[in-house]
Amino acid sequence: MDSEGTYDGQATRAGRVPRPAPPAEPPPKPRHAPTAGAPLEGWLRTPRPEAEPGVWRFGYAPREGGAADPVGDRSLLTGAVISFLACVLAWSLISNNYIPYTDLPVKLLTPRDWWKPLDGGPVDGRGVAALQAYMLLVTVVLAVWFSRLGSWGLAFERLVAARGTRARVAGATAGALFVAMLIWTNTLTVLGLVGGHLPYEDMSAGTVKLVTLLVYAVVFAPVVLFFTRLARRPAPGGRLKTAPAPVETPQADPASWPELREAGLGEVAERLGGEVRGGRMNDVDYARIRRAWESVRADPTRLSAFADAVRDKGAAACVHPSGDRDLPVRAARHDLLARQVLLGTVEDGERNPYARRGTGLALGPDVLGTSLLAVGPSGSGKTARLVRPVVESLALQALAGQAAVIAVGAAGSRLGPDEAYDIVVRVGDPDSVHDLDLYGGTGDCDEAAALLAEALVADVPGADVRRAATALAQLLGPFRAAHGRFPAVPELRELLDGVPSAVTSLRQALEGAGQQAMLRELAARERQYGAHGDPGPALADRIALLDRPAFAGFFDTTGRGRPFSLRALEHPVRVRVDLPERGHADASRMLARLLLAQFNASAAARADRSLFAFLALDDASHTLTPETVRGLQRLRSANAGVLLSLRSLDDVPEALRTPLLGAVGCRMAFSGVTTWDGQRFAEAWGTEWVETRDVTHRTVFADQPLTRAIHAFRKMVTGKAVTTDAVTVRQVERERWSASELAHAVPPGCAVLSLTSVRGERAAPLLLRLAGTG
Repeated sequence: MDSEGTYDGQATRAGRVPRPAPPAEPPPKPRHAPTAGAPLEGWLRTPRPEAEPGVWRFGYAPREGGAADPVGDRSLLTGAVISFLACVLAWSLISNNYIPYTDLPVKLLTPRDWWKPLDGGPVDGRGVAALQAYMLLVTVVLAVWFSRLGSWGLAFERLVAARGTRARVAGATAGALFVAMLIWTNTLTVLGLVGGHLPYEDMSAGTVKLVTLLVYAVVFAPVVLFFTRLARRPAPGGRLKTAPAPVETPQADPASWPELREAGLGEVAERLGGEVRGGRMNDVDYARIRRAWESVRADPTRLSAFADAVRDKGAAACVHPSGDRDLPVRAARHDLLARQVLLGTVEDGERNPYARRGTGLALGPDVLGTSLLAVGPSGSGKTARLVRPVVESLALQALAGQAAVIAVGAAGSRLGPDEAYDIVVRVGDPDSVHDLDLYGGTGDCDEAAALLAEALVADVPGADVRRAATALAQLLGPFRAAHGRFPAVPELRELLDGVPSAVTSLRQALEGAGQQAMLRELAARERQYGAHGDPGPALADRIALLDRPAFAGFFDTTGRGRPFSLRALEHPVRVRVDLPERGHADASRMLARLLLAQFNASAAARADRSLFAFLALDDASHTLTPETVRGLQRLRSANAGVLLSLRSLDDVPEALRTPLLGAVGCRMAFSGVTTWDGQRFAEAWGTEWVETRDVTHRTVFADQPLTRAIHAFRKMVTGKAVTTDAVTVRQVERERWSASELAHAVPPGCAVLSLTSVRGERAAPLLLRLAGTG
């Protein structure tokens, strides 16, 4: 099937990124299910409703209700107990006729001959039944009114049900037994009303027993049903403990591939459905074949090749060029249908919006396309809880033909095993299979010079990147014209230093080739040697960092090596670049700047932007320049994004800190950031209108002797003077998160994260409990 290498097999194509040949045997069956404990069919049928940016959509159900009243537990318990006692008192006074004329409504609504003329008592069973029904109605009205007054339901949910399922069941059982006791002892006249007026004397013994059982069933069944529902009802707005049951809609069952059946490929759909039911397909296979079908719909000429591949190979059809159908190991939970990775859970606290409390928080290309900046000290979990899950998610999407990912970190960073990547570039390691293209795979001398100058001198105070790019172009162009390639690092260093033999050799080669235009370029460079403001010495000093014995054999331009260039972003590649941070820190930072600049240029220059391109920098310290910050904003329209991880914003030039926070759409502050970094985040997140309550306590001075005595006794008992409270409620504008709160109020294992989608949707800063931290 011709698919520009996206879904081709293992054959080598011209221009493809080289990779060692994979084994011919089929890949092993994945060791894990696509979701925790859910088979593929159930995983496919689980609903994924549309939601706000960052919501884990797998099995998501919007939280119902509103925020709870901020009343304390003690006040809630006190109110419930007092209202219950008041209800019992009112009911007792009414039922024992201590309150006169309480039975007047029932006598007015019933015939007069039901009641005795003197004492008003019932004449026969009709009046008794009317009084019983009336008292039962009064009891229900009292219970409902006092339950609302005392918030019995809220008290039960917060004080009992919130302690767990067992507590909820125990509370419901106790309530059922209490009501049953009231009915059994005729305190509530339900049994007398339902079964006390039946003609038992006209029935046989067996009939009496049967009728009695029916009466009990009629009376106690509603009680059992009500309290059973109370015991099984989930807490209002509580967390969803398990995914909802699969939706049984055969017409839209994704496991049966309805889109293929609609296109007339019933045999292909049946083959794939059998693979799903037989357990031979995993989530990566499903996403990959679905992506292949989307490419077929875009180009119908691929239909026959797609159908043949599925008939022959089933779930292994349209496999990734590496032959892999899954990663060796997964460190996070992924949903490839929604293209999300679960980072953690939004804390159920007042700092988060009520609708988002307790929900899962996930990242996908829809928000990563605006780029993400993460700041936190060492050990806060940036690599393990953020960078690796995101890189792992995009590596899975690369296997499904949906993304290309490049992970850059120091050697030894835990960004996944080598087997999880197609290309692993170990800069400075002589055993590295792949090399790094210093010029980004471009053939344009000016573009290569601009990118190289950005990496070499953009962080040098007072350096003019434009003049440095011009100086490099005056050497790269002539050298490429003379030799058909760009210079290697030692050759470029000699030319920048103005070594006479190197310059003379290049001039002679240009004269022999008749390159007059390039001779003028070289002559212009020669005139700059030794002049004031010449960027050549600074460039030579920086390029000398790469001309070290540790890098011998790297950055080869003669074609003998296997260099990786970022021009491969049009293919679903998985790349990891290990930088020698320990022994060559300056060189590593320079290479990181080079990769970021090349990524910005290559992602925007792609002809095919259907793949989501992503670059993850595990340590972006001293890698950001004004041009790369401007380039971050252009990635949104190029279907690409960057993850930048920093220990502190102090690792970014002061003039770029505010533009950087404005250029990225997602900002993440881990636990332990400094107040100075917190201030920058607080300014970026802005303010919001909140309601404040100011309570003023005023001492009450009594004039009457009795009142004064009561106040004195109360003060003696409580130790406090009698006061009245004056409450003032107003709307004020406050920071969403202050610098002090970010520095001191974020618990370990948590982070504050704000999101922006590529469509412009925003999610306010959320306090997040990272997965695996408690």
